[in-house]
Amino acid sequence: MRRRAFLVALTLPAAVRAQDQPAEVLPEPAPAPPAPARLAPEGAAMVPQPPPAGPPLPPGMETMPGGAVRLAPFGDAPDAAQLRALESLGRAFATLPAGRVTVEAQVSGPANDVSMARRASLARAQAVKAALVAGGLDPTRIDLRPLGRLAAGVDRVDVLPPGVASPNAEARGGR
Repeated sequence: MRRRAFLVALTLPAAVRAQDQPAEVLPEPAPAPPAPARLAPEGAAMVPQPPPAGPPLPPGMETMPGGAVRLAPFGDAPDAAQLRALESLGRAFATLPAGRVTVEAQVSGPANDVSMARRASLARAQAVKAALVAGGLDPTRIDLRPLGRLAAGVDRVDVLPPGVASPNAEARGGR
């Protein structure tokens, strides 16, 4: 009989045998980690607004809703006053803890050469990006959108802060 009980005990799984023994007391679990720090107060805007008492924007530049800035028109590159204003804007965007800045560029022509229009708008967007980077904005936080020639056929570049929708979404077909 003893031998049979011994064989039965050996064939039982370890979990069943462990039920017969007193349970060990487990230590208390570690406390939960603290909540992440809040980077901005609840409901605070993450978009820098132009300084109210700052110098006015140079000719060819205007502010848009949400802190966006529009440059219109310029040749291959912004002039010196516009470059200084863009560098200042780059410094303001660099203070934001996160988010990407979008540079949307469009040109008025040529109407019959889509490739040439796209390349011209890309060159303008790159010139604006260079000025924002010179102001201290990380280049990896800047998205370029060379739109080429849209139906409106205008020369302009829009600098959109994080979270600001494109004013050109309808003209681009919602892209």
